[in-house]
Parts: sequence; C-alpha cells; structure tokens
Amino acid sequence: MAEPLNFEKHPHLRLNQLTGEWIVVSPHRTNRPWLGDIEPIDEIDQPRFDSTNPLCPGVQRSSGKVTDQYLSTYAFENDFPALLELTPEPVQDEDELLQCKTALGKCFVMCFHPYSNLSLPLMTLTEIQAVISEWIKQFDELKKKYKWIQIFENKGKMMGCSNSHPHCQIYACSFLPTEAIKEDTHQLEYYNKKGTSLLLDYAKVELKKKVRVVAENEFWLVLVPYWALWPFELLVLPKHAVQRLSDLSQEQQQSLASTMKCYLTKYDNLFKTSFPYSMGWHGKYSMVWHGILEKRTIKSIASWYSLTWIPLVMTGEGNAFFVDHCVILNSDYL
Repeated sequence: MAEPLNFEKHPHLRLNQLTGEWIVVSPHRTNRPWLGDIEPIDEIDQPRFDSTNPLCPGVQRSSGKVTDQYLSTYAFENDFPALLELTPEPVQDEDELLQCKTALGKCFVMCFHPYSNLSLPLMTLTEIQAVISEWIKQFDELKKKYKWIQIFENKGKMMGCSNSHPHCQIYACSFLPTEAIKEDTHQLEYYNKKGTSLLLDYAKVELKKKVRVVAENEFWLVLVPYWALWPFELLVLPKHAVQRLSDLSQEQQQSLASTMKCYLTKYDNLFKTSFPYSMGWHGKYSMVWHGILEKRTIKSIASWYSLTWIPLVMTGEGNAFFVDHCVILNSDYL
C-alpha cells in the first residue's frame, strides 16, 4: 500500500488563493546540511540618541535639511524619493513589445519614535498606537490623489535596511502594483462566485483548524498563511470586514497595537535577536510580515529556481508552531 502524503515530509504544491500562483513546499529540505554564509550576530547596543543619525531629532540629513525635534511619530518627504510628482510623458517606441508609462508618486519616511534604541516590540502600546494613528493620517491625506498607498518597513541589516532608527516608508503612487492587481482580481473572482469575502472565509478556516494561528484577539487574527513563501511569514487579518486602515475604530486600533506587540515580541524571542523582517500593509486587505531568518545566523534568500519558476518553501504549520510557542515577554533579551 502506497504511503499517504505527509505534509511535513513530502514535497507538494500549495495554491496561493490571493495571487493564483502555486508554491512548491519542500519540508524535507530543512534536514540538509548548511555550508553557506553564517551572518554575524548584531548585538551592538544602540544609543538612544546618535548625533550622526539623520533620523534622530535635530540632526542634519545629507540633503542639508534638518530633522525636526519630534517627540512621537514623525513623517517627512523622502530626500531621495523613488517616485516623483511630475515626470515627462514617455514617447512610445514604434515596437509594441517595448511599452512604457509614467510612474508618478510621492515618498515619505516615517519615524516611529525619537529614540534610536527602540523597535516596535519594545515600544509601549500607546506608542505603537501612535504609529498606527500616523499611518492612518498619512493614508487619509495621500488617498485623495493617489491610487495606491504602500506602507512598508524593512527592519535589520539582513533585510537591507541602512538605518537602525525605528522607521518605515510610505510610497503613494499613481498606479496599482502587480501584487495588488493579482490580489484584487482573485478576491473579486471569489466574491462573484461565492458572494462572500475570500479573506474572511479563509480566516474562519484557519480558526477552525488552529494549526497555523500565531495570535488572535477579538478583532485580529495572526497566522502563517497556508501558502507562505518566506520563513516565518505572517498574515495579519481583521476578523470583521474592514476595507481600509482609515476604517478602523479606536478600539480596533488599540487592538491592532496589542496584536502587533504580541507577535513581534514572539518574532524577537524566536531566535533571541532583534528579528529582521519586511512588512507591508496590502491596501484594503491585510498586513504581511516576511521574516527573513531560517535560523538565528542564517538568512533565507530566493534561489535562481525560486526566482525563475515556483518558490521552494517550508510548511506554514511547522513555522507557526515555533512562533506560537515563543514566550510573550519583554523582547529586550540582550
């Protein structure tokens, strides 16, 4: 009799319902020996204030502008933006295979806190809620002009972040990103077919199975998605229909702050390090956190196979178990 498929042992395909893409899951590869790079453990104590750090209050930036003396959150236009408000219309090439459009936008840097030695899990609930409130303020203002507002944070040197001061970036653009188009298309198809929300239905499934859930409260559900691509990827979902950040009530904002502190503390305690990650709020739908570590000193990088075909990943169930069982204590472990 043939051996039944074991999700924790055998390679298999999983469908990402949001994008329509199939992911190759290879759980047995976690047993392979590691002969690659070992990242140094970054345990340098960060000072509360660094007169050379341009994101600290009152410090001059390389552009010559001086950062305000802020006491809470602080947002300013990026001195070196990836997108500009005005650019010339492109002249279309005579060959239809070479197409081009304008990419208009506005970019901001947003500091979470005036202290450089803090990260989100080390901040108080009141301070985290101030971050969420500033996200909503920026979103409300930018949505008047732009189609898409992307709030994202790259944390840690491993993630490519060049400044350790707690901050994120906000890109407002005149176009919809590819991932947003795919997610919107597949959720609309699901709604037209079922008459219900794909993500709310998915949340119910995960709450019933309880194998990938990392944290939850009255308003929010945090889980490693069934189709997770990155090690310790997390999906933060509202339990009730919420389309935009600006739709959150004060109670829901407070609940989100509590939820973020919970799972980010678990992240830190997973490998006893300030966990490097990439976070992005996906417009109307959800918040996604990509943890880049496989082990404390080993980061996960997309291979040629992953970049050119279908990504190889570990199971969401296994990763959820490790994150869920981390102690929720003060993440100042150093």
